[in-house]
Amino acid sequence: MAELKIISMDEVPVEEVKWLWYPYIPFGKLTIVHGDGGEGKTTLILQLAALLSRGEKLLCDDTEREPIKIIYQTAEDGLGDTIKPRLLSGNADCTQIKVIDESEAALTMLDERVEQAIAETGARVIILDPMQAYVAQRLI
Repeated sequence: MAELKIISMDEVPVEEVKWLWYPYIPFGKLTIVHGDGGEGKTTLILQLAALLSRGEKLLCDDTEREPIKIIYQTAEDGLGDTIKPRLLSGNADCTQIKVIDESEAALTMLDERVEQAIAETGARVIILDPMQAYVAQRLI
């Protein structure tokens, strides 16, 4: 068991938040898009991925940005029949969007392949759709 350590907030340094999409999605933080099935969560996130892959401005955000690399994992939709057609309809630069192959083993958030893929691709965004499919059983 870990030893109890108390941190006094007067000792915590203030840090600036870096934003992917101000004020909606910060870099380096977990962001969850939540809603009932069929409400367009995947469509929204794929449109966002398409814009980011081209370095386009986002709604309500005039920030100039370079195209970024994205890792997109899906546990519900087919890559060839659902995901890629939706990316293409959003004019995504599909060279910027990568998928970790799960054909031999399912991926979890604790899987070392995630960190390896980030290092290898230089991805700035990881999308897990839906996130609960990637939560390891030992976290539950």
